[in-house]
Amino acid sequence: MEEKTFRNYEAPDVSAAVKEHYRKMRKNQTYDYVQRMHKKYLKFDKPMDLWEAMRHLNSLIDVSDPDLDLPNVQHLIQSAEAIRAEGRPDWMQLTGLIHDLGKVMFLWGSDEDGTSQAEQWGMVGDVFVVGCKLPDSCVYPEFNALNPDMQNEDYNTVTGVYEKGCGLDNLELAWGHDEYLYQVLNNHEDNKLPEEAMVMIRYHSFYPWHSGGSYQELLNEKDQEYLEIIKDFNKYDLYTKSQKIYDLEDVLDHYRPIAEKYLGTGPIYW
Repeated sequence: MEEKTFRNYEAPDVSAAVKEHYRKMRKNQTYDYVQRMHKKYLKFDKPMDLWEAMRHLNSLIDVSDPDLDLPNVQHLIQSAEAIRAEGRPDWMQLTGLIHDLGKVMFLWGSDEDGTSQAEQWGMVGDVFVVGCKLPDSCVYPEFNALNPDMQNEDYNTVTGVYEKGCGLDNLELAWGHDEYLYQVLNNHEDNKLPEEAMVMIRYHSFYPWHSGGSYQELLNEKDQEYLEIIKDFNKYDLYTKSQKIYDLEDVLDHYRPIAEKYLGTGPIYW
């Protein structure tokens, strides 16, 4: 598949479910909602083995993805194997394998929060900054006006609740699997992944920034480094999608020792 055929949200074969997903996401992901989700889900009280978490993604198809309708674990293995095939560092191979693992949130999520198999608007899809004006670089920008924050003078300006030039790490992004996994790993005592890996995990779905060029008023110098990291990772996250099917058990011998090197052998607390 050629690169230009990916992420075409206006293509005739893009399902109505994809568009409806983004409508709900834009309507419901407010600044207050994100604060509530942080309090609700970042308790780190659910121990689960890394590979058990991976296997659970055999049960989840990402409704926001216009390119792939396979269980999410297939996308993770495809990404990791492409990184491995190009001889990239072992930590980056592992990052490719786990970068969407925050989607295990669906195991304890709810329809009301948008964090279930049926309602995924609080878990998957391109994220944006909450607490400031929504840019036209969002997918389906016509839905931006549905967000209640856009009627609030505290939240509907270019900088909103933030200081100019505060940097990505000081922004509140829409709630989803990126931020969830980042926070889980940040809390994991045995985590030895380098900063680049954590950047890849946290910001890979932040398309209005890394692909749309938005939020320039809020960025700082370090964010330029982040952008290069994300663009490098994006090649493997986006352009490796295919209908090729892998079995997780067939690649475990390669990835298990890498995972033990960077994440230890104990459970991760979700």
